[in-house]
Amino acid sequence: MVKAMVGPGVSTMDLEHTAEEKIRELGAKPAFKGITIIPVYFGTSVNNEIIHGIPSEKRILKEGDIVSIDCGVVLGAITAIPLSRYR
Repeated sequence: MVKAMVGPGVSTMDLEHTAEEKIRELGAKPAFKGITIIPVYFGTSVNNEIIHGIPSEKRILKEGDIVSIDCGVVLGAITAIPLSRYR
């Protein structure tokens, strides 16, 4: 769902909103937002940025950008924090 959105013209906050909606739809809870000092559902880092970047409406993806996404979710007794990179 988020992977399909990664591309030119999309803001990193657009990705955040989509992830938040899907996490809630699945009945999971964020492992970051409201639990740690990170104020978002997931981190988005573009190109050579360090992980855990905070999504922004101002950060618009361009052709060729490499986007790293780290998203933590809690579902029942399971906590998962995968990291993915998309181009």
